[in-house]
Amino acid sequence: MTIISAPHELVNSDTYVDLRAVLDRRLYLKCEGMNFGGSVKMRAAVAMVAEAERRSLLGAGTALIESSSGNLGVALSVVAAGKGIPFTCVTDARCNPGTVAAMRALGTEVVVVEEPHAVDGFLGARLDLVRRRCAADPHLVWLNQYTNEANVRAHYEGTAPRILSAIPDLDVLFVGVGTGGTAVGCARYVRDRRGGTRVVAVDAVGSVTFGGPGGRRLIPGLGASVVPPLFDTSLFDDTVEVAEVETVRGCRLLSSHGMLFGGSTGTVVSGALDWLERNDPDRELTSVCISADMGDRYLDTVYDDAWVLKHYGPRSLEPMPGARPRARTGRTADLIGAV
Repeated sequence: MTIISAPHELVNSDTYVDLRAVLDRRLYLKCEGMNFGGSVKMRAAVAMVAEAERRSLLGAGTALIESSSGNLGVALSVVAAGKGIPFTCVTDARCNPGTVAAMRALGTEVVVVEEPHAVDGFLGARLDLVRRRCAADPHLVWLNQYTNEANVRAHYEGTAPRILSAIPDLDVLFVGVGTGGTAVGCARYVRDRRGGTRVVAVDAVGSVTFGGPGGRRLIPGLGASVVPPLFDTSLFDDTVEVAEVETVRGCRLLSSHGMLFGGSTGTVVSGALDWLERNDPDRELTSVCISADMGDRYLDTVYDDAWVLKHYGPRSLEPMPGARPRARTGRTADLIGAV
């Protein structure tokens, strides 16, 4: 039995989903969204606030501010509410409505940036606004997830050791790249352990993290319009970039089997399936995908048929190759037939 006295004490989850029935591969999802923040970002939020407290940056009269596309904003909202710390989250127009509503329900001031920076996109615009607010108010404490080593350390000391303890014969770990905290922390731990596990970074098409051109991205979570300062490409054995249409298909595949996961999870699962189809034709490898978030905040986007068809077309609702989807029924089938 687990008993907690504050919401930020619920961080660890050792729940895995065996995807063999869905993908016919030894691929497991590590569910990191089973906490009050609903995502893997609870680890970073707890670690960064604890570090700020250790350094005596937080006290009477201070308040937190952070830039987030969604998940970290909710996680910090949970931690801040539990500790009685005022918090402002600067997000942008791509943030899911449910995510904004969740942050506001937790007492967070949410500032939504409507226009992207001319060069650095929405992330650049959010960072500019945070810097301006901090310059105007010395009582604001910016944790800065993009440069904060506590973000990386949370996964070096928490996420990766738990995975390798649970599955010591792991061949491949697939991890999504956003700010780089989860990916870098896990990859550093695997490297230092000097085992035979490979780490594959999964990014979104349109992200600049691995040197590709920036492009439109409608689904928040993975990817960046500015290269994350924490990121180190040398830590990874391989990389996969996933188009958003494949993110949708990955999410829809899992939901057809009763599992409602978020956009980041759909991206990583799609990337893992692509990589395994090319590198494991005999289906011998044991792999883990880190599932960053749950799907309730994507009901207005990824799981809304009309929204998906408008932005990605009928292909977004077609079965993924190599997978075992359930048959389409009801409104989804009607909408596809009408296109």
